Amino acid sequence: MRIGIDATALPPQPVGAGNYIIQLIRALASTESDHEFVVFAQPRGADLIGLPDEGTVEWVIVEARDPGSRLIWEQLFFPNLVRESGVDLLHSLHYTRPIRLPCKSVVTFHDMTFFLYPDLHTWARRLYFPQMMKASARRADELITVSNSTRNDLIEILEVDPKIVTTTQLGVTPGYMPIDDEEEKKRIIDKYNLPERFILYVGLVEPRKNLPILIEAYKRLRGDDNKYELILAGRFGWMHEEVVDQVRKLNLEDTVRFLGYVPQQDLPLIYNLASLFVYPTIYEGFGLPVLEAMACGIPVITSDVSSLPEIVGEAGLLTPVNDLDALYKTVIRALTDTKLRQDLISKGIKRAAEFSWSKTAQLTLQVYHRVMQTS
Repeated sequence: MRIGIDATALPPQPVGAGNYIIQLIRALASTESDHEFVVFAQPRGADLIGLPDEGTVEWVIVEARDPGSRLIWEQLFFPNLVRESGVDLLHSLHYTRPIRLPCKSVVTFHDMTFFLYPDLHTWARRLYFPQMMKASARRADELITVSNSTRNDLIEILEVDPKIVTTTQLGVTPGYMPIDDEEEKKRIIDKYNLPERFILYVGLVEPRKNLPILIEAYKRLRGDDNKYELILAGRFGWMHEEVVDQVRKLNLEDTVRFLGYVPQQDLPLIYNLASLFVYPTIYEGFGLPVLEAMACGIPVITSDVSSLPEIVGEAGLLTPVNDLDALYKTVIRALTDTKLRQDLISKGIKRAAEFSWSKTAQLTLQVYHRVMQTS
């Protein structure tokens, strides 16, 4: 098969869905198969994916565009490029595909927040994505979701045939593991001016991640005279100003720090240096930072919603969304109960080892095969 992979949505600072694009393409390229892979990417995307020149991938580099222009290009001009490239199947990795396509298609849905929590998105995204996701689900030969939770949401909301929806959970990227290199740890401490003890959050700074409740719980923790600082690592998303204002109003500027976007090569060390990882999100299609934290041997607290119980299993502590008392008490337990901490670390490392990008790639290839076998 000649398989086209649409990586044109890959942003310059990739997070969850962006990391999926990068790691899936790398894993597919390293998997033994007779297939030809044609990757459509903007110049920055090709650099981020970073495959060797002599690899099994053929690149089709398209003009760099901002997100809005890219979506227009996807519908008006991309189909002709797909036709010229002679692919048998196009895998669209980011929610939508062109309405017109000259080949079979697979579309990956990362979550259903555009339907479940539309108020957490900009008005432009609320207008575009629900309609185009519906159209993509109707026209695609098969759909991929990144968790069983998202699969269930997709089937219920868009009323698609469950037989055409496959879950391919995400994996742990190489390098996310317990690290003993004290020299490298010191380099990261100095680079980011990290404190001796801190609670860590990694992800977008935006409403869906529910950071206000974490900051409130941390305020109580400081009132107990605990010396932990709170480190928020991730680029600012939509409406991040509310989070920044909350820190200022609670007089926490000295102990709550925003690191901004952290390059992938530095994140494993930051996880390793943290005392606790807290991810109080309202909804997740998968929740990759939770998996990364477990892989690095850090106790994890997260919400008991959507995909997170599925990913964490018994290897982390789950709290109800927006239950401030529960979150605060769970943070105290995770910081002070030595036996619990060791248990969470051990279980987290074992749990994370069950997820790999090679498994994601193999399941994805199985979807391609099914699609091409159908008339």
